[in-house]
Amino acid sequence: MVRAGTQQVGILRRLPLFLLIWAIVSLAMWIPAVYALVLDDHDTSRSFLYSGLLGLFLVAIIAMASSNRIPRRGTLGQLAVMLGCFTILPIFLAIPLHDALGTTTFLNAYFDMVSALTTTGADLFPDYNRLSAPLHLWRALVGWMGGLLMWIAAAAILAPLSLGGFEVTAKGQPGRPVSGVAQSERVDPRGRLLRVARALAPVYAGLTVVIWVLLMIAGEAGLTAVCHAMSVMATSGISPVGGMEGAQAGFTGEAILFLFLFFALSRLTFSTDTAATGFSRLDRDPEFRIGLMIVLAVALLLFFRVVAGVTEIGGQIAPLQALQVIWGMLFTVLAFLTTAGFESANWNDAQQLSGLGTPGLLLMGLALIGGGVATTAGGVKLLRVFALYLNGAREIDRLIYPSSVSGVGGGNRRIQSDGAFIAWIFLMLFALTLGVFNLLLAAMGAGFEQAMVLSVATLTTTGPLIELATDVPIRLIDLSAGAKLTLCAAMVIGRLETLAIIALITPSLWRD
Repeated sequence: MVRAGTQQVGILRRLPLFLLIWAIVSLAMWIPAVYALVLDDHDTSRSFLYSGLLGLFLVAIIAMASSNRIPRRGTLGQLAVMLGCFTILPIFLAIPLHDALGTTTFLNAYFDMVSALTTTGADLFPDYNRLSAPLHLWRALVGWMGGLLMWIAAAAILAPLSLGGFEVTAKGQPGRPVSGVAQSERVDPRGRLLRVARALAPVYAGLTVVIWVLLMIAGEAGLTAVCHAMSVMATSGISPVGGMEGAQAGFTGEAILFLFLFFALSRLTFSTDTAATGFSRLDRDPEFRIGLMIVLAVALLLFFRVVAGVTEIGGQIAPLQALQVIWGMLFTVLAFLTTAGFESANWNDAQQLSGLGTPGLLLMGLALIGGGVATTAGGVKLLRVFALYLNGAREIDRLIYPSSVSGVGGGNRRIQSDGAFIAWIFLMLFALTLGVFNLLLAAMGAGFEQAMVLSVATLTTTGPLIELATDVPIRLIDLSAGAKLTLCAAMVIGRLETLAIIALITPSLWRD
């Protein structure tokens, strides 16, 4: 048994990384195939079954053709594989969706799969009844696999290269392997990746099953429960019923999702720091603490906004209504901070009581901040925000006490000396990328507000923002083909981040 297991690991190490991921998603297609067969939806079942067989066949042929090729690009080559997964793999993932749906173009199916795999969760089909139950399951499953892929890549690829937020704490330069971590594994580039996958995949799957079971106990329908469980772990926001308003579990279901959304605030909720020594206690983790502060502060601000609106029109809020409004604010703020984008069923109650519109700009700001490093959340990331806060506080101290000397306190022990400078560079690159995509979308006919919302939603991988940030929801399906491809590029860049893209196109890093 030990020898057989060793042989299997050896085969996995010899198989190119992209083909390994392709084989896994091909096998995953049989899950909706079996589900559709149970529902007597034979056409959909055949679409997924044949697509899975086709994928395995192509993987086997390509693997045999490249069996003698030994990858020599190490961790940076794996980063290039990640880029290929988010751009090329959705072409294959879209085949069963396009064939089973039959009423949309292949570009729309490709856009939807890019949105799911990057955990953006943008709804191209606003009418949820248009998709069958197996298709809803497939969208959520693709988003779940995309979240798992980023979880593993953060520890096995981004951390050794000092990217993805790790550049704030790591000792290495962004894009260059950390000494003793990636360089020592250049001979066996997939060794670290497989070890991290074996460690994190059971945790990720186990937590998903726990959420699924809890939602079922709370009275949620089976398909909705499993889709919401996968969407929370992946922070994709994909729902077969349009979010919390269509769910049956009510407040209990929202409370369950609320608790598990905290996994997207800090890496310490599920693992230790993979790039630098720091705090092992969650209550002392700066990411987690600043995330809680933002959630509480913004929720209270929105609640006072509602109270002011109700007072202005001469109304009153009952105590029970006040509690419902506060809960709706807390849940929605946490969901958008973690870029999951779920909207509480009580969110609209606040708008109806006060007569005020949706605070779209505030939701966009939450998505821009994003969640924790090495999580499935997108955005700028809390650790970078914390590094900039520390640097700003230090500069203010220097204005007051010019001769003061900065000491290493308990709050900034994880931040390296140039961490704030690198965080500022990333923020400027993010703003520049946001401006570029605004211009591109405006050139394709989108208005300023529409272009801004679309750019922020895709670059922060917060797809539900497209429907909630404006008074009139933006219909993605009505956009031109060029605009859809532009948004696909924005989702990929937002998922991998601009520093990683720059590292991939820097020739000197490939020569090292």
